[in-house]
Amino acid sequence: MKIHVKRIYEKASDEDGFRVLVDRLWPRGIKKENVKIDLWLKDIAPSKELRKWFGHKPEKWDEFKEKYFHELKLNSEGLSELKKLDFKIITLVYSAKEKKFNNAVALKEFIETKFHPKDKFYP
Repeated sequence: MKIHVKRIYEKASDEDGFRVLVDRLWPRGIKKENVKIDLWLKDIAPSKELRKWFGHKPEKWDEFKEKYFHELKLNSEGLSELKKLDFKIITLVYSAKEKKFNNAVALKEFIETKFHPKDKFYP
């Protein structure tokens, strides 16, 4: 499985494969009927408290990832939804302005470090 990360405000393309919105809140200024989202996994996003604490500040990135990965490991329901996805290409879609320090980038890292080529990814 190949995983891409893309901002929702960028145009969808055929190379995106299966598009999964990984934000808890629907993005501002976007109508659901005007954007290609195949699945919205609200529950895989960081908790409200963690999201607000982080605020996309680069100096908090490593600590954010550590806390978010801990939340993900406790989130068996959200992870099971991800495990069910059987696509060659998945694009994790997010709405933050920050392109390097956001939950979709962290989630991609989490999946890639917990993935075994012979199996589905596992927590």
